[in-house]
Amino acid sequence: MDEESSKQSLMRDLEQQVAACRRCPLYAASKNAVLGEGNLKAVLMLVGEAPGYQEDLIGRPFVGEAGKLLDRLLGEIEVRREEVYITNLVKHRPPNNREPAEEEIEACSPYLEEQFRIIKPRVVAPLGRLSTAYVLKKFGLRPAPISKIHGKSYEASTDYGPVLVSPLYHPAVALYRKDMEEELFRDARGLKELLRRLTSDQ
Repeated sequence: MDEESSKQSLMRDLEQQVAACRRCPLYAASKNAVLGEGNLKAVLMLVGEAPGYQEDLIGRPFVGEAGKLLDRLLGEIEVRREEVYITNLVKHRPPNNREPAEEEIEACSPYLEEQFRIIKPRVVAPLGRLSTAYVLKKFGLRPAPISKIHGKSYEASTDYGPVLVSPLYHPAVALYRKDMEEELFRDARGLKELLRRLTSDQ
């Protein structure tokens, strides 16, 4: 089995596990588990916080209003959605779109860990406060408020090689605070330069 087929098989198995998951109560009020989607050999992996209403209905990540803004951000860095991998900390929608609780993140984290192992991204962009806190801790980096570190990049080591962590504000922020949209796009332009340097080094 070649690498691509192996990754596809592993991700299908993971999708079945997530669909049947009962590790926390979130599944009970959800219509669909949302594992993630995209290129299983992606250089860039985006990690949001949790599915929302539209994501729960359709079973895909970032398909609501925040997803439309995320698509615009991807356009800003000149990559197509199909070229990256997009997922969330938790795979079932929290009621009323509330933030996932610490115990829900902990219960769901093995699935995200397996996604990292399968995809082996070179750049991880956590979207939002909770995702940033989790990803920084996972890669052995010092926790810091997203307001102080958004748009910056931090190098970490993994068992598959170096990875760059580049926190961004969650796109939903700009839906409620229009003044944040330019900041999001400015950070996206920094991520574009980071990806350009990575690809030029290959």
